[in-house]
Amino acid sequence: MADGTEQSLALDTIAVEGTKTDNPYGPDKGYLATRTVSGTKTDTALRDIPQSIQIVPRDVLVDQQDTRLTDALFNVSNVQPAGTIQGRSQTFNIRGFNTQTYAIDGIMMNPAANFSPVTLDMANVSRVEVLKGPSSVMYGRGEPGGIINLVTLRPTATPSAEATFQGGSFDFKRFQGTVSGAMFGTDQLTGRLTFAAQDEATFRHLAGQKNQRYYVAPSFDWNPSPDTRVYVLSQFTKQNSAYDEGLPAVNGRVPTFLRSNYYGEPWSRYHGQGNSFMVRAEHDINNQLMFRQVVNAQWGDFNVYATRATGLNADDTLVNRRLSAVLSNMRSIDTQTELIAKFDTLGLKHTALLGFEYINGYRHAYSQQSSGNTMASISLYNPTYGAAAPKLNFQSDLQQTMRMYGTYVQDQVELAPGLQLLAGVRFDAVRQFYWSRTTSNSVKPADQNLLGVSPRIGLVYRPIEPLSLYASYTKSFNPQTANVLGQSAPPPEHGTQYEVGAKADLIPDRLSATFAAFIIQKTNVAATDPNNSQYSVITGAQESRGVELDIAGEILSGWNVIASFGALDAKITSDTTYQVGNRLTGVPDINGSFWSTYRIQEGAWKGIGFGAGVVFVGRRYGDLNNSFVVGQYARLDAMLSYDINEHYRLAVNGRNLTNAYYVEQPFNQFNNMPGAPLTVVGSLIARF
Repeated sequence: MADGTEQSLALDTIAVEGTKTDNPYGPDKGYLATRTVSGTKTDTALRDIPQSIQIVPRDVLVDQQDTRLTDALFNVSNVQPAGTIQGRSQTFNIRGFNTQTYAIDGIMMNPAANFSPVTLDMANVSRVEVLKGPSSVMYGRGEPGGIINLVTLRPTATPSAEATFQGGSFDFKRFQGTVSGAMFGTDQLTGRLTFAAQDEATFRHLAGQKNQRYYVAPSFDWNPSPDTRVYVLSQFTKQNSAYDEGLPAVNGRVPTFLRSNYYGEPWSRYHGQGNSFMVRAEHDINNQLMFRQVVNAQWGDFNVYATRATGLNADDTLVNRRLSAVLSNMRSIDTQTELIAKFDTLGLKHTALLGFEYINGYRHAYSQQSSGNTMASISLYNPTYGAAAPKLNFQSDLQQTMRMYGTYVQDQVELAPGLQLLAGVRFDAVRQFYWSRTTSNSVKPADQNLLGVSPRIGLVYRPIEPLSLYASYTKSFNPQTANVLGQSAPPPEHGTQYEVGAKADLIPDRLSATFAAFIIQKTNVAATDPNNSQYSVITGAQESRGVELDIAGEILSGWNVIASFGALDAKITSDTTYQVGNRLTGVPDINGSFWSTYRIQEGAWKGIGFGAGVVFVGRRYGDLNNSFVVGQYARLDAMLSYDINEHYRLAVNGRNLTNAYYVEQPFNQFNNMPGAPLTVVGSLIARF
C-alpha cells in the first residue's frame, strides 16, 4: 500500500535447490546472490555482466518484513519511491528516472498502460532484481535508469507448507501462506499455491476507510523429460483502498506535522484488479542449443470515485477540491521466442541468443468529473467530512492500442582468460493507435509507426580472480503511453548510458561489493502538464550523473549485511516548458541504507536473531518547476526474532523507531505521501 505501515513478513524459503552460488532463480540462502538470468536471459554470474545488477534475496525480505516493494528497494543504491498514484500502485526513480512498471520473471508488465492497477503483493517473490541502466536489448521498452524484475517462487517436489499470521500498528492484519509439492504421485509435475489477504486502517486518517488486498498465485512445473521444462504461473490480485493523495505543499514545503490528515471523503474509493497468466517452455535440442517459448497474458481494470485537490485558498487554510470518476480497463499479450546456443569458434567461447518478441497491448479509459461544479473545500489543518458529491459531467475519453515487433541478438564471448565481451542489438517496429476526446478538444483517430534500435556493448576484465572491472555503452527505446493533450502521436523516449564499474568478492563466496559510475541522457521525456495535471507534455532532454556502491553478504557465520550508497546529479538539460538546470522530481543528491542481522548459531540462546538498520535520503524537489522541496531524513529500524524450533518462528519488527517526520514520496504540489510514524509488527510463522 501507499504508507509505511505496510511492512509485514515475507515467508521463509520452503525448499532450496542448489546453492546460493548456483541458482539464478533464487531463493538465495543468505543475503548474497551470485547469478542471474534476467540480465542477459542466460544463466550468467553477476561478475561476468558489464552492468550493475543488484539483488535483494528473500532472506532480506523475511528479516525486514518487506511486503511493500518500496521497502525492499530501499536496500538498493539510487532507487527511491516516486509516488503511490494516490494510494493505488507504486512508482520508482532508478538512477534519477521514473518508472511505473516492472517485470515478473523477465516479462514486462502493462506494456500499454502507465501503471499497474494494483499494488504488488510480495508473498510469492523469491528475489527482487534491479537491472541498472537501459535494458532495451532484452526487454524492448523501459526507462534508461533501469528495470525492476521480480523472480517468483518455483514449485518444489518436496511436500511443504507455510503460513504466517501478522498484526501490528494501525490495525494492520495479514495472513499469507504457501503450499508446494509433487502432484499425481510423480515428481515430473509439481505445484505451488501462494495466497495472501491484508487489511489495514493505516496511520492516515482515512475517514473510516480501510485498505484491503487479496492475492492468489497458482503455479506448476512440468518436466516430461530431462530435456524439457514447462513453467506455468498465474497471479490474481484484487484491491479495495482509499484514494489518498497525501499532503499538499504549502509555501515551498510539505507540512509533515499533518502527516495523518486526509482530504478525501468517506465515500471516496478505489477498486482495482490485476491478473496475469504465463507459460514458459524450454527444450534442450542438444547440449549446445536450447529453444525457449514464453507466452504471457495480462488483464485488469480499475475504477475511481473520489475527491482530488486542486489548490489552496489565499490564506493557505483550505484545500480546494474536485470530484473525479475514472473507469479503465487494460489487457495485453506478450510472446517471446528464443534460441540460445553455446559453441566455440576460432578458439573463442560463445553464448549466443536470438529472439523475437510480439506484444499486443490494449488500453481503454473513460473518465468523467465535475465541470464548473467543484467540490466543497476542506480545512488543511482540521479536516471534517460530510460534503455531498456533485453531479458528474463528461471530461475525457481515451483509447490507445500498441503493437510491437522486436528482434534481438546477443553474444557473450570469452575473448581470453579473464576477458569477456557482451554485445547485442535489438530492432523494434511499433504501431500505435491513439484517440482522445475532451469537452474542449478532440484528436482524430491516428496511427503512428515507429522504428527503434537499441544497441549494447560491454567488456569485463578480471585482472585477479576476486575482482572484475567493466565498461559498457547502452541505449534505450520507449514508445510513449502518456496521455498528451491534443497530440495523437507523441515521439518515443530515447536514452543513452555510459557506465564503468568494479565488482569484488570481499570475502570469497560470502561477501561482495559493486561500484559503478555512469552518465545517462534521455530525450522526449513525458512530464506532467503544468497547466493541467490530468495530462502530460513532451519535454526536451534530461541527464543523470552519479556513482553508487552496494555491498551484500555474510561477514561471519550468522552475521549478514546489505548496504548501499548513491550520489546523483539529475537535472533538465534542454527544454521549453521547464527551466533548464532544474533538478528532476523526487531525486535526492545522496541516498544510502545499511541493514545487518545476527542469528545466534549455538548454545542456550540458539535461535535468537536480532538486527538493525538505517535508511538515509537527501532532500528532494517535488516537481520539475522545483517550486517546493522536501527535507532529508534518516529512518531507524530494528528486528528481534526467535526460532522456537524448526517449525515455528516469532518475530517483532519496529520501523522509524525515532518517530521521525518526513516525506517518503513527493509527487507534485498536491500529492506527497508522508512517511509512517513509529510502527511495530509482530508475526508468527508456522512451517511444515
